[in-house]
Amino acid sequence: MTTHASQESVAARLAQLPYLPMENLWALWDQYFDRRPGHHHRTWLESRLAYKIQEEAFGAMSSSLKRRLEKIGETGEVPNQKRRAENQLAPGATLIREYNGIAHQVKVLDDGRFEYQARAYKSLSGAAKAITGTAWSGPAFFGLRQPAPKRQGALA
Repeated sequence: MTTHASQESVAARLAQLPYLPMENLWALWDQYFDRRPGHHHRTWLESRLAYKIQEEAFGAMSSSLKRRLEKIGETGEVPNQKRRAENQLAPGATLIREYNGIAHQVKVLDDGRFEYQARAYKSLSGAAKAITGTAWSGPAFFGLRQPAPKRQGALA
């Protein structure tokens, strides 16, 4: 486990990389790698050095995490992650919805919960249920996504 002070020193070292003279960058490279690359692309060197500095301070990624990240890089899709509209709301944002002639306001809290009438809800759906009295998709109720299409009975 790293301390806050060591995290700051790692951050400071990373922040210095773009400002180091090339000879210092190469000296740092030689500390971490056995041989130099065949090119001198500075931002590439900085990115590899930044990884090594973080790896030294915080430990290496597991091989399973590396494989998962490589797959995400190849496909652009994050597996097993739901893209929830409510996760993209900035803390402090206020959602307003008129329902039964009354404007209802729900505030996005810093911890990801939602506040409606001085009560915190874990999800936007909980706040929507408090407003309507029935189960609703919070993102659909507040217009953040389209509601699911109504299902029709099977035709015989």
